[in-house]
Amino acid sequence: MDLLGRVRRLLFQISPDEALVSTRGFEPMDGRAAERLERIGREFIGGYHAAIDEKAAGALEARLNASVERDFRGFAFEGAAMGLLLLDRLHFSRNAFSAFLEGPANSHVYMLHVGAGWAVARLPWLRMRMPTTLDRFDPLLRWLVMDGFGFHEGYFHGSIAVGRHAVPRGVRGYAARAFDQGLGRSLWFSGGIDPERITAAIAGFAECRRSDLWAGVGLACAYAGGADLTALVRLVELAGVHLAAAAQGAVFAAETRNRAGNPAAHCDLACRTLCGMPADDAAAIARETMTGLPPDGTVPSYEIWRIRIQQKFAHVRQGACS
Repeated sequence: MDLLGRVRRLLFQISPDEALVSTRGFEPMDGRAAERLERIGREFIGGYHAAIDEKAAGALEARLNASVERDFRGFAFEGAAMGLLLLDRLHFSRNAFSAFLEGPANSHVYMLHVGAGWAVARLPWLRMRMPTTLDRFDPLLRWLVMDGFGFHEGYFHGSIAVGRHAVPRGVRGYAARAFDQGLGRSLWFSGGIDPERITAAIAGFAECRRSDLWAGVGLACAYAGGADLTALVRLVELAGVHLAAAAQGAVFAAETRNRAGNPAAHCDLACRTLCGMPADDAAAIARETMTGLPPDGTVPSYEIWRIRIQQKFAHVRQGACS
């Protein structure tokens, strides 16, 4: 590593201890759940550090593919996206995020947008100019940046985002809904993959926020995994009227893994339980419903995409906060 690389490491490094359940202050959970969630966190941090170290997009992609097991690879690419965008915005690199996204890592496009949300969460000036910040990303997938922001706040600042149900200043309109989708994903971690605990946390939010939170839970359930069939069946029971939203989240997870070429047995099991179909079929629904989306209007095209998916699983969609 050259001198500049060592300086970047010194300035940007994140301790692996940040991924520990005890560090995060999450509720006690069984050992298997803690082991999986901590592994996910370590792979994210590893991907982040790889982005700090590597100069070329191709070298970074090759390093992540070679060093990370397929099941966990998406989390490493997510962490790398955070690192690259931080370097870009702090002028340690130029267009490194775009080069990675548009080049060798394009198959991880969904996770890269989510990872960008972590960088936004860490840079106040990006948060305070949210509409302008989001306009820099893909017109359809830019809302995944807000999803990543929401996960970050739930993961690192759960006492505020979950405990007080607070939404960061400047996050309004559909951005607040996408934020909640990511916040819902974080409940899979802070709730220790426990359906009862996760449901109790969601119950504390206003009714109009619960559908988006459940969508996030469904996505994390299928993408991050860790639940056995008994827990998945219980999750379906507890989702109740929000099951279509949870199923839509699982569909997104299936397509994310499908496009990146990192399928997982736990994702297939989650899709069979929440959606009533294997992961390959769930991913196909995501691609089919993406076709012919209208440009953004009063309702963003991203939300129309989600509605189309949810309509595959329910005739009535739950309302959202105005």
